Amino acid sequence: MDKKILEDYIDACEFIKETEAEIKKLKKKRKTVIDKVRGSNPDFPYQPQSFGIAGTTTTYADEDLIKSEEHILETQKRQAEELKLGVEKWMKEIPFRMQRIIRYKFFNELTWEEVATLIGRKCTAESVKKEFQRFMCEN
Repeated sequence: MDKKILEDYIDACEFIKETEAEIKKLKKKRKTVIDKVRGSNPDFPYQPQSFGIAGTTTTYADEDLIKSEEHILETQKRQAEELKLGVEKWMKEIPFRMQRIIRYKFFNELTWEEVATLIGRKCTAESVKKEFQRFMCEN
């Protein structure tokens, strides 16, 4: 795991949210209209009946375009989810101290000074940064 993947993790999480919103917008374009009409049997006895009808407001060409866009978004979302899952699995395998450092620095976007303050135990910004760098070189 490297620093770039940790930064990509944040973007992947945001990308998943944005993609889900885009997919919802596409589904709204595929509007289904439902209505009821009244009629009767064509043969004797002519009994009045109510019929439910439904249809879409999109054409076949529009529907194909929407499906294509939806497929692309789903594929991209799946890739982002795989990266996110990979980072989360890796995070569970590393020491708790390093998990805290990574969460503070990359996920919460704090400075090294703020990370050192939160870690405590008389840490300095430089010592926490070096500890992180050594850990990343080893893994």
